[in-house]
Amino acid sequence: MRDGFIKVAAGTPRIRVADCEYNAEQIIGLMREAAKQGVKVLALPELCVTGYTCGDLFLQDTLLQGAENALSRILEETKDLNMLAALGLPVRNRWDGKLCNCAAVMCGGELLALVPKTHIPNYGEFYEARWFTSGAELDTMVKLCGQNVPLGYNLIWECETMPNLVVGVEICEDLWASEPPSVALARAGATLILNLSASNEAAGKAAYRRQLVTGQSARLLCGYVYADAGEGESTTDLVFAGHNLVAENGALLAENRFVTGLTVSEIDVDKLLFERRRMNTFAPPRRDPMEEAHAIGIGRSSFALKTVDTALTRPIGKNPFVPEDGTDRRERCEEIFTIAALGLKKRLEHTRASCAVVGLSGGLDSTLALLITARAFDLLDRPRSDILAVTMPCFGTTSRTKSNAQVLAERVGAHFRTVDIGEAVRVHFRDIGQSMEDLSVTFENGQARERTQVLMDLANQRGGLVIGTGDLSELALGWATYNGDHMSMYGVNGSIPKTLVRHLTGYAADEAQEKDPRLAAVLRDILDTPVSPELLPPKEGEIAQRTEDLVGPYELHDFFLYYALRWGFSPRKVFRLAAAALGEDYDRETILKWLKNFYRRFFAQQFKRSCLPDGPKVGSLALSPRGDWRMPSDAVNALWMKELESL
Repeated sequence: MRDGFIKVAAGTPRIRVADCEYNAEQIIGLMREAAKQGVKVLALPELCVTGYTCGDLFLQDTLLQGAENALSRILEETKDLNMLAALGLPVRNRWDGKLCNCAAVMCGGELLALVPKTHIPNYGEFYEARWFTSGAELDTMVKLCGQNVPLGYNLIWECETMPNLVVGVEICEDLWASEPPSVALARAGATLILNLSASNEAAGKAAYRRQLVTGQSARLLCGYVYADAGEGESTTDLVFAGHNLVAENGALLAENRFVTGLTVSEIDVDKLLFERRRMNTFAPPRRDPMEEAHAIGIGRSSFALKTVDTALTRPIGKNPFVPEDGTDRRERCEEIFTIAALGLKKRLEHTRASCAVVGLSGGLDSTLALLITARAFDLLDRPRSDILAVTMPCFGTTSRTKSNAQVLAERVGAHFRTVDIGEAVRVHFRDIGQSMEDLSVTFENGQARERTQVLMDLANQRGGLVIGTGDLSELALGWATYNGDHMSMYGVNGSIPKTLVRHLTGYAADEAQEKDPRLAAVLRDILDTPVSPELLPPKEGEIAQRTEDLVGPYELHDFFLYYALRWGFSPRKVFRLAAAALGEDYDRETILKWLKNFYRRFFAQQFKRSCLPDGPKVGSLALSPRGDWRMPSDAVNALWMKELESL
């Protein structure tokens, strides 16, 4: 429950139609198993106490009383469980004797409320209107299991010990309707929606159901737990498969089908609240939660759970910017290439640039920039020879990177030029009194700024544009020379993190394998080359300056970047997730060391991000001062560092 995580489950008990005592045993057993696994919120299927397929037996008092007796037993035998649960049963409205298809919401042996289904299907294989009435107009009290409880669809419950956990309930067809109750529940503050369902199986229906659940969780910026009826329901006409789903803001966290039992994962309610704060289109202007709930007719009450740590089982990828699935990754790489190239295409058209100038180092970033530029020229139906690829060797350049730059430019079809800047930098150092023996930041930055000057002047000579090569990870860490490689006329890599740069380059190598094996080979050698600015003299012909030895592994920094900025997580939570995802590769001390460095550099280097060149946003995160990230350059990191020191 700490850090915003709450363990939830959708459960499908094995039942017998109309055998309420047996069903109560199965439900109690499943609830105890859920508690053993640490589940704090559990959804069980629609009408699971009786079975969904009882037909005209629903009209029999014997069945209805059996259901109430079963619920009483469930409440009594699970009152020791630290859990909120919702399960389905038929309930008589004492005022008119009509039946409601209800979710009984309970916690600690107390029946909190009964939530009726509001959209009653009466078509195709569903004819619930024969027995049940809609609860859309109900807002009353009923006596059930010796307790006086509210009966109404417009109810939500806030956890006293975890205020961001606010639970709402809807039932099966309610989700299929044009105006699901969950919309109003979420607007009133519900962050977790439970759906008690009995949705039969048919060819193709599972995919539609999955899209519906994940889509609703995305629209409402909520967690969504969908519990489906399964084995034990009558198969006279239909088959039920127990298709259980747990989704969060459009992402499917867990799924089971054709099985009984539990489908467990963790919902991050703090993450959902951050996204709701960020997206002001989520709901009308926010009022006090109680006022908001009252304004749209929602009753808000509370329940209590004991605070415990939540063991994480939900998927946490090592590389959050890179899809895990190979097919998805290839599609994403192709999409990013196209988006970035389209951005550059527009800029080249608008400026009527005669050429594009790319500083080519033989490293990953400049390689990707050249590949994107080549694609933009293809989209313009212009010859790639209008691209000027310039390598500028100096004191730290190795023969490997210089050779790779030349081969790459030739295979891509760009015009290649070498401008040795060594003498120009020496003259500059003499002018300012910088010793060649002083390998300080001035020694490094002087080379970087000279390279940028050369590129800018070559672009001026030809009426062209300098294409920036710096990536998102470097911008976050400030690993760029101010007014050196920090600057360009259009930065195509600016929203692409280093881990994704690697995958894009690997994708380009795979695509080139059959058509141009030599291009594929040089791309793979560039991938194998250590990341380095090559600003210090090499040692025995090898690169002496390895970026990741200085600032930390980009795999870690990209992880920190994603969760700290995209989701606004605290340093403690970022650390916890990093340890869970990357703990096999890095020990906790190493993760904490580089996390401190990330926050230190991120705050200190904001001034560089305040004046970035234009460039296309290709994913969910960017640091453009005109768009995604606006931060004062003199913001203080004391709160963040204090939290890190406490870990």
